[in-house]
Amino acid sequence: MGKLYEKLTDRLREFISAQPVYFVATAPSQGGHVNVSPKGYADTFTVIDDLTVAYLDLDGSGVETISHLRDNGRITVMFCAFQGPPNIVRLYGTGRVVTPADESFAELLPRFGPHPGVRSIIVVNCERIADSCGFAVPFMAFEEDRSMLDEWAGRKDVQQKRAYRAKNNRESIDGLAGLSAEETDPVTQHS
Repeated sequence: MGKLYEKLTDRLREFISAQPVYFVATAPSQGGHVNVSPKGYADTFTVIDDLTVAYLDLDGSGVETISHLRDNGRITVMFCAFQGPPNIVRLYGTGRVVTPADESFAELLPRFGPHPGVRSIIVVNCERIADSCGFAVPFMAFEEDRSMLDEWAGRKDVQQKRAYRAKNNRESIDGLAGLSAEETDPVTQHS
């Protein structure tokens, strides 16, 4: 059954890197909506060290994760095996939002594959690393990543991306602050 780990072992890193989808969960401090977001593109997730991971935050319709992290920092990232032996790995921790204006952004960006709609990088310091059986998770076959998000972002010019983010990413559905006005400027370089 389940096991706790002091760090991200080689076996856990291998498992994580083999999953084509992962899930991110956050919640505001005071009531509000719990958010769970599926994330695709395996090249948007990286293990930085034994207790630190990061993922590329791409343009989206909402800004819940960014808002919640700025509110309280709490985050859980979950990976499920849909092929092979059953397994679920959860990384519980504290996350921070790294925007293009942050000094560490340029250092982190090359760790990811090329994507045109980069908003930020989410860095997670893991405080609890656990796996569980995953016996009820179904077998599913991975065919390929959907290209729609990258295609959508690739069709937008700088002004269109700025306008989209200003309209959709300034605050969460619960009214928490999301991207500030200066953070809505699109990244000028690809990941």
